[in-house]
Amino acid sequence: MLNAALIVLLVAVLFGSWLAMLHFAGRSAERAPWPLALMHAGLALTGFALLAVTLRGPPRGADQGVAYFGIAAAGLLAVAAIVGAQIFVRFRLRKMSAGALVGVHAALAVSGVVILAAYVLS
Repeated sequence: MLNAALIVLLVAVLFGSWLAMLHFAGRSAERAPWPLALMHAGLALTGFALLAVTLRGPPRGADQGVAYFGIAAAGLLAVAAIVGAQIFVRFRLRKMSAGALVGVHAALAVSGVVILAAYVLS
């Protein structure tokens, strides 16, 4: 199930990259592709839920020194989800720019996925 979490989160990263490109190309809130944004959020939350369920099992990777990488990835992804919710509030509900938040969200999410990949592939 850990592999499934990584795959789902990688697909969510692809959708998020597409959304970020559209955002920084000047797409306004009225013209944003909301089905794409909902797909991104749904995939990310599904991947996070799969990761959380998997982390309830026995720890793995202690012999390689990555025993706590899963927890670190989950923490980063949780903070990324909170920032993502803030992006939604600013961009969709308040019609304000969220450029800095998009950058923070992307950095947190990509960091979490890279740490998760190191955990899965160890």
